[in-house]
Amino acid sequence: MSNRNNLANKTAARERIRAERERQQKKEKLRRQLTAAGAVIGVLAVAGGIGYAVMKANEPKGWEAAKEAKLVTPAHTQGENGTEILIGDKNAKQTLEVFEDVRCPSCASFEQSSGKALAKDIEDGRYRVRFTMYTFIDGIGGGEGSKNALSALGAALNVSPEAFLKYKSALYSAKYHPDEREDLYAKDAELLKVAGEVPELKNDKAFATAVKKGTYDRWAMEMTALFGRKGIKRTPSFMHGDKNLVMPQVPQQQMTQAQYNQLAQANFKKMIDKEFGPAKGSADQGKDGSKGEDGGKGIREGEKDPTGAN
Repeated sequence: MSNRNNLANKTAARERIRAERERQQKKEKLRRQLTAAGAVIGVLAVAGGIGYAVMKANEPKGWEAAKEAKLVTPAHTQGENGTEILIGDKNAKQTLEVFEDVRCPSCASFEQSSGKALAKDIEDGRYRVRFTMYTFIDGIGGGEGSKNALSALGAALNVSPEAFLKYKSALYSAKYHPDEREDLYAKDAELLKVAGEVPELKNDKAFATAVKKGTYDRWAMEMTALFGRKGIKRTPSFMHGDKNLVMPQVPQQQMTQAQYNQLAQANFKKMIDKEFGPAKGSADQGKDGSKGEDGGKGIREGEKDPTGAN
């Protein structure tokens, strides 16, 4: 009896040992599987992290990224992508086209000498003006000032056409306009400092936010894409319909800045009078109020260009 009990006990003990061994083996197998899985996950995570880093590194940045940003067009614009900046009396029968680049020193010289004469013609309803703003100096001289200033001009135009004109004048002013080799307008702080000269913008928080956030950066890139429009690749340039207007040159001689500005403004008026006829009320205007040669040509609402050019 005792022998049978001993045999049964030994058999039971061996079963318990075998069962425990199998349990430990399963546990070890599970541990190895979990360890391997963790290693794979770790590798995938590292690979994923590297892939994400590479993807982020290859993402467009700055103004390249602006090309893909959501397009927000300023108020008071029209045409495809809001690239038509038409300012003036809607009933004006003529449209003068002005091509400029904010960093352009010749554009600054024009604004400082003749900007007020242009603004007066707009106010008097003599013609409307379509401004086409280029940024090619950024490409030639390097930098971002033309594009950044154009984006800020978009923010000003969103406030009002008057704010746009005054801000553009301030950006071109002798007080603020930098040497074209100095990319000062790439700095938002500088653009906001200049805006302090414009009553409509001075305390406008929405304007300041738009400048800092680059709300109109994509719009500025759409304007940039107009480079070469109607064959114009230099600034400042002036067109009336399909006609490229040429301003007489100021003689190369020693003179003060005031004398230069006076001559330059006289030459601008001479160019305008030749194309559009004498200004209303001027001594040179005919009794019939007739316009100059080709005075009937021009562009109306929505850029109805008689030449078919964009």
